[in-house]
Amino acid sequence: MLEVGTKAPDFTLPDKEGNAVSLSDFLGKKVVLYFYPRDNTPGCTRQACAFAQNYSAFQEKNVVVIGISKDSVASHLKFAQKYELPFVLLSDPELQAIQAYGVWQEKKLYGKVSMGVVRSTYLINEQGIIEKVMPKVKPDTNAAEILAYLAGE
Repeated sequence: MLEVGTKAPDFTLPDKEGNAVSLSDFLGKKVVLYFYPRDNTPGCTRQACAFAQNYSAFQEKNVVVIGISKDSVASHLKFAQKYELPFVLLSDPELQAIQAYGVWQEKKLYGKVSMGVVRSTYLINEQGIIEKVMPKVKPDTNAAEILAYLAGE
């Protein structure tokens, strides 16, 4: 994973409508960049819904929320509609950003080893520098932890 103080790698990926979105589009704002394994799985749904419930608090702080997984644009659109997700979801099937941010890692589930996205979150400052790294976050508390950090708690 990348470290605090590192320039955040720029990327351009399609959003849930297929529009190209670049990280550099958000220079001048803080960005919560969260990586998650898959749309519509229990943990990922809880995490996305927690960000949605706290979205107005992020907006008040002028913070952009971006979720990235390797799901398709169509999958993201259905996921966002089903759970009324108001923030940006980006599709990364080629693992462009996922690998650049070091979240494509070996995972173990029931003794089986495979490669996958490790649920992780980066907070990127207004100049595009990584301010906070949160590896292996919990889906239920991730959004609240970031808001607490932004509030100086």
